[in-house]
Amino acid sequence: MSNRATILFFPHGGGPLPLLNESGHANMNQFLQAYPATITKPDAIIVFSAHWEETVIAITAASSPPLLFDYYGFPPETYEYQYPAPGHPELAERIQGLLQRGGIDSRLDHQRGFDHGMFVPLMLMYPEADIPCVQVSLAASLDAAEHVRIGKALAAFITENLLVLGSGFSFHNMKALMSKRDDAIDPRNQEFENWLAETCSAPDLSAAEREQRLVDWESAPHARYCHPREEHLLPLQVCFGIGQGAAKRVYQQPVAGFIASAYQWD
Repeated sequence: MSNRATILFFPHGGGPLPLLNESGHANMNQFLQAYPATITKPDAIIVFSAHWEETVIAITAASSPPLLFDYYGFPPETYEYQYPAPGHPELAERIQGLLQRGGIDSRLDHQRGFDHGMFVPLMLMYPEADIPCVQVSLAASLDAAEHVRIGKALAAFITENLLVLGSGFSFHNMKALMSKRDDAIDPRNQEFENWLAETCSAPDLSAAEREQRLVDWESAPHARYCHPREEHLLPLQVCFGIGQGAAKRVYQQPVAGFIASAYQWD
């Protein structure tokens, strides 16, 4: 059994489209379906999804959370998915305790279900739904430094057989995504991805330099074009806070016409 957590930031695609086998998500689907074979099966999964923001960090604490179908205008079957993974109230309490020790307020949420940033990728990764799961919200401040601190507060988990998922998208300009009509690579997208790869993976960066770049992400090339709103990037800052050192890029392919990447800390 592994005594190290695996920390993964990855793209979760557009709504339920990955589960509808939409062609623009084919590469991403293949990555997510193949990924579990590359790691030890975790004892539990903690997910930071781009689709949950709270003023006070919230943590799912129900023993059997429902699903939250937080998307609109898709076929009826996409509102009937089931992912009956158990919750993990004890782990939720441990997360709250670590956050408290890190000076971060949080609350246990016994009502909210798992949103599509969680259940869509997990239906591809672990379709058996037999691993206990806890979802943790982002901070409504959308402050990058705060999300690094959240990750650092949870760094003690690095020595446990857990999978921590930062479920977001390294490119998330919805206007551009909705209007893409060809396979040409957007150079602004590529420049930001190059910056992200250097920031997350360059071996010559110190931990402090890496952290400063992620905190100051808006100074990256075309940062606000790639992320007009940063909620899909912030799970990355949380992942870095937990894993800290250099990450390994484990995926870089077009998703819905734009390059997206995944980074792993272990």
